[in-house]
Amino acid sequence: MLQLLHLKKYYATQKAVDDISFTVPQGSIFGLLGPNGAGKSSILRMVTGITMPDEGQILFNQEPFDMAKHSGLIGYMPEERGLYKKMKIGEQVLYLAQLKGLSKQDALAKIKYWFQKLEMESWWNKKVEDLSKGMSQKLQFVTTVLHQPKLLILDEPFSGLDPVNSEVIKNEIFELAKQGTTIIFSTHRMEQVEEICQHIVLINQGKIILEGQVPEIKQRFKLGEYKLVVDGNLEPFTKFIHSNNGNEFVLRFQDKKEYRQVLQYCLDHQFDILNFNEILPSLHDIFIQEVEGTAGRKFDR
Repeated sequence: MLQLLHLKKYYATQKAVDDISFTVPQGSIFGLLGPNGAGKSSILRMVTGITMPDEGQILFNQEPFDMAKHSGLIGYMPEERGLYKKMKIGEQVLYLAQLKGLSKQDALAKIKYWFQKLEMESWWNKKVEDLSKGMSQKLQFVTTVLHQPKLLILDEPFSGLDPVNSEVIKNEIFELAKQGTTIIFSTHRMEQVEEICQHIVLINQGKIILEGQVPEIKQRFKLGEYKLVVDGNLEPFTKFIHSNNGNEFVLRFQDKKEYRQVLQYCLDHQFDILNFNEILPSLHDIFIQEVEGTAGRKFDR
């Protein structure tokens, strides 16, 4: 769906985006991650045609990105609110839908569908300034997906939403991806990334520092740690014990042969094994480790 090839963007003497290349597969939920100032917003602005790259190329469906041709196929929900506060909600959504090329009749039908689906029917004559932050976020989501974009870009889509409405929007994101929509998801909340994204790119200081499928990345950074909850004494294996709390042990092994020794010992002594599972690092921990690892690194300018 989308390819970024050696993309660069300069602001004065700063390289906001420094030779970045990656591919967003069709129908995927793709995480674009990084700390503040990493270059994410600069990338999203170029992908949506708000700004142009200084070097490199963007391909949309294997064609060079053309604002006139492709902008109508993109839905962009920025982190900042982009709604007119004094305008009535129904009139505003209708106006924005028609800007995206929908006829008035088609726009009204789609608005009715989404307003019913997200329990917003009573909002038509309200003004945006009368909405809570969470309600504004739901409204902005609807205005972004109304024209059925092929590429959907969501920047902090759960901001201000309570847990119930977060679940509603999350399910809609999954449904859109199932229907073939390609989704770029940008957030600082790593637990949402683990739950939603299939593939991620982590950017810092304008460069890619980590990329891959989420399960593969977690396997790449694992430390050989296992959690064992056992009703027994593991004194013969203190060299493997990284930490323990009562009968709950965190064990660190170099290979499977070592943990088999521990399990066999427990079985031989008829200990009750209540739990045994591999501990994989969270994306949050990986994010912190990799960003801190590049914080003092000076990239070539």
